[in-house]
Amino acid sequence: MQRPFPPRCSTALAALLALALTACSAAGAGPKDTSAPTAPTGVTATSGSSTTVHVMWNAATDDRAVTGYEVHLDGRKVKDLAATTLMTDVVGLAPATPHRFTVRARDAAGNASPPSAAVAATTLPAAAEDRTPPTAPTGLRAAPDGSRAATLRWTPARDDTEVTAYDVYQADTRVHTVPGTTAGTRLTGLRPGTAYAFTVRARDAAENSSPDSNTVDLTTAPAPGAPPNTAPTDLAATAAKGGEITLTWTPPKTGAPVTHHELHLNGRFATTIVWGTAPPPGRATYTFPVTDPPGTRYTLTLRARLPDGTWGDFSAPRTVTVR
Repeated sequence: MQRPFPPRCSTALAALLALALTACSAAGAGPKDTSAPTAPTGVTATSGSSTTVHVMWNAATDDRAVTGYEVHLDGRKVKDLAATTLMTDVVGLAPATPHRFTVRARDAAGNASPPSAAVAATTLPAAAEDRTPPTAPTGLRAAPDGSRAATLRWTPARDDTEVTAYDVYQADTRVHTVPGTTAGTRLTGLRPGTAYAFTVRARDAAENSSPDSNTVDLTTAPAPGAPPNTAPTDLAATAAKGGEITLTWTPPKTGAPVTHHELHLNGRFATTIVWGTAPPPGRATYTFPVTDPPGTRYTLTLRARLPDGTWGDFSAPRTVTVR
């Protein structure tokens, strides 16, 4: 019969095993991350109302990865944001009050960057009740500025009191804000060879927003050595009563008939549009039903199947409201 280990041997074996596991764990852990991200640059603060300031900044860098940002108001942290967020509204402020804002980046190890340069903004004075929105900005135009930036210009809006800010939207998402005294801006952080659609809204001190300006499309320059953009162009979306949406667009020139298009709603695949025979010449049209209630907004994009069987670039997005 096999005899068990004496208790002291069992204890010694467990200690040796624990020591080995600790050594293995230490060997595979890698060096501790003690390097902080760089401080965010390009911080701006714009007062859009008597209680709100809009803060924006450029992305920081890190030897591994930036995981988030902190926004500080007069030396006190007021926002914790994801690394993908480069703008925010600081709300609930007192009217006609000066403030200073800084931004810090942080990484997964908890290292925080030095604070950015401080920027000042003063909330607007409180005004009498104002329910009248500004008029829509007009004449919006855009030009690509290389592969990762674009310049926008527009004709100023009018308001019964004062236009205090302009908000730039990509589809239905606000991506930039500038003071109401400005009639243009430069957008950075875009992707090379990508189709975009922008609109601008004016805002007053009571946070009334104007209707959208005209929509302007642009495609950034491709990265060096990249193939030309293959997105469908001139996409238009209209809604009819009863829950139908009609799309029209111009398929890309691929050297062969484009028989398949993919439709995405709100960033998610919805359906594949297939012509069983030869596709129609010129502009294509597709109508589909929706079951969501009137007032629901969709953002739509299309892409075409290329002759090699891969899917091409997405079109500039369009928004439409169910009727």
